[in-house]
Amino acid sequence: MRGAVAVLLALSAAACIAQAPEQTDSVRQSSYFDTSGRNDVIGGGARMIPITTPKGLFKVWTKRVGNNPKIKLLLLHGGPGATHEYFEAFDSYLPAAGIEYYYYDQLGSAYSDQPDDVSLWDLPRFVEEVEQVRVALGLTRDNFYLLGHSWGGILAAEYALKYQQNLKGLVISNMMMSIPAYNEYAHKTLMPQMDQDALQQILAFETRKDFENPKYMELLVPAYYTQHILRMPADQWPDPVNRAFAKLNRRLYVLMQGPSEMGASGKLERWDRTADLPKLTVPTLVIGGRYDTMDPKHMEWVSKQVQHGQFLLCPNGSHLDMYDDQQTYVSGLIRFLTTTR
Repeated sequence: MRGAVAVLLALSAAACIAQAPEQTDSVRQSSYFDTSGRNDVIGGGARMIPITTPKGLFKVWTKRVGNNPKIKLLLLHGGPGATHEYFEAFDSYLPAAGIEYYYYDQLGSAYSDQPDDVSLWDLPRFVEEVEQVRVALGLTRDNFYLLGHSWGGILAAEYALKYQQNLKGLVISNMMMSIPAYNEYAHKTLMPQMDQDALQQILAFETRKDFENPKYMELLVPAYYTQHILRMPADQWPDPVNRAFAKLNRRLYVLMQGPSEMGASGKLERWDRTADLPKLTVPTLVIGGRYDTMDPKHMEWVSKQVQHGQFLLCPNGSHLDMYDDQQTYVSGLIRFLTTTR
């Protein structure tokens, strides 16, 4: 009898061990929600951070989620002029992985100040803004990961080329490192795949600079956006994506990117950092989607040009592959964040 009880107790203990939730090597769930010593508690993790610019002092919005002394991820949204909101899909995954992360609306976007001075929409100034945000949030080379998506990937690459000594890891998500190459891919690969009648109408609107005409987006969304931006019917796009698009700062976006995601024609039109990629020594994850507006082969090539690169392909994904290939995207991101040393 005693032997049977011992066996049952041993089996019970083993079952408890097997069912215990896995913890990351850097944080336990109990400490993940510890807010001791934080100066953002009263706002639920949200803070307005003062930013010094050549045109005076402004404030940008950030919000922290979680607590992890070893992994702190700052998210750079796309656009320029979009919002942090489309990253909200991460709420379903990153807390369970014990990852501390920061939403951030860049100057001119959503909850941040929106000055009406076009001289502020300048890439070097945005880089200095990110550095000021890093300092204000207390992120260091021992814990600071930077993820840039789309335009945010340009900004993240530029930041890393100047300040990589502050980084523990870099994620370039869905952004080629050459706008001329991006435009070539759009014109030679993606546009020929489109409905040609719709394409000619879209190009006619662009020639006339009639970007605010409702018909322009009515054509773009089914012909291009649901094929290469987010591969879902437009009426099924998730709420965070719709909110981010609704709040887009069109003046900033058109000035720097151009009128749409079908190539670039704004101030960034000649941006190209391909020759400088070997200068990046920080561990780097490059993410691309098979159906993206960005050439996935170029993205893979980028991962081989940096000194410590990895490539993650989302085979079912497009530009917003954190939605249309969510499991691939998020599992690959978490793996990179939790294994980089």
